[in-house]
Amino acid sequence: MSARVVIGANNPATTARPAHRRMIKEGSVRKAGNLVEMSKGSNYANSCLPTDPDTRAMRFFSGPFQATAAGIAALSLAAGAPLLAAPQAVPVGAAANAPKKTKQKPASELISKQAKPKVVPRVLDTATPDNTRIFVSLSKQRAYLLVGDEVAIDTPVSTGKRAGMTPKGSYTVLEKDKDHRSSVYGAFVNSRGLIVRAGVSTKIDSAPSGTHYVGAPMKWFMRLTGDGVGMHVGILPGYPASHGCVRMPEDIAPLFYDHVKVGTPAVIGD
Repeated sequence: MSARVVIGANNPATTARPAHRRMIKEGSVRKAGNLVEMSKGSNYANSCLPTDPDTRAMRFFSGPFQATAAGIAALSLAAGAPLLAAPQAVPVGAAANAPKKTKQKPASELISKQAKPKVVPRVLDTATPDNTRIFVSLSKQRAYLLVGDEVAIDTPVSTGKRAGMTPKGSYTVLEKDKDHRSSVYGAFVNSRGLIVRAGVSTKIDSAPSGTHYVGAPMKWFMRLTGDGVGMHVGILPGYPASHGCVRMPEDIAPLFYDHVKVGTPAVIGD
């Protein structure tokens, strides 16, 4: 296969100078009609020159053309101006059709897209454990502490990373524990308290010899279901990422905790 380079018609700057024509190796280039043809093995540094003013094209018989620094320098010298800022390869075959990879956005950028918590002091001042209710929006990744129909607190959250892990429905607060630890997710630690294995689940993992299970901390825990789903302090990456619980900011979870009681209504919906 050959590749063609068009030098640009009607541009006097592309006319090869006599001194440069003498640089072409004898026998490596032959003129064919309106084209200058370069055989395989031609010296690109000496042969990559524009044709006469009426032609402006070259054909290279050396496979798909890949510009080299020497070739670009020779063309630039003949043209009197740089042709390329740097050597560039022309993609061929599968490489030309390959989709461009997109760089993954950092978590910090995703977090910034979640609106910050909003506390309405006028409404919060009227809130008591007897007149509040909770609403969690899975689609908006927000939780609301409500007094009647007014919002006292509007906060970002992170719910279950897969559909159904944070189940929709109407619940009530079943338990409050400000220093709660998970009975399912945590780590195996040794007798000195050092973590031997992190990120374990008691449902599928067994403790190595000489270790014991320590549950992950879930501060300001408010249980909503019998199988462990609740609201507590946790990491908010900007998207659903939990095992099912509703993660909350560290400074907002105590406000919810202090203004609800066992029996406070809670709804999880869209």
